Amino acid sequence: MFLFLVIALAVVVAAVTLAVVGGGESDGPLPEAAPERLHDPLPLDRPVNRADIETLRFPLAARGYRMSDVDDALGRLGAELAERDARIADLESALAGAQATATHVSMEKPAQEERP
Repeated sequence: MFLFLVIALAVVVAAVTLAVVGGGESDGPLPEAAPERLHDPLPLDRPVNRADIETLRFPLAARGYRMSDVDDALGRLGAELAERDARIADLESALAGAQATATHVSMEKPAQEERP
């Protein structure tokens, strides 16, 4: 019985070794699988919009998502949000200046009309 177990173990080890090394009909070991990449990255020629974010799907990797794809997308979104925040701040300050000028002009106008 012991001899039978040793022979069975040797056959299993040989089969696993041949499968890993690539014995049989193939020319070598198993080919390397190409890593899955992000199919539809964020557009580079225009600002990102809501539809771009909703259609963004990251390919799965061994432990979740590819960190480089996620980091690139988050970096791009962060840069665009910072640019939009700066633009909004500029527009709000320009609007406040225009409103202050309009208020100042409207207060001076009646005084000028009363003088003639």
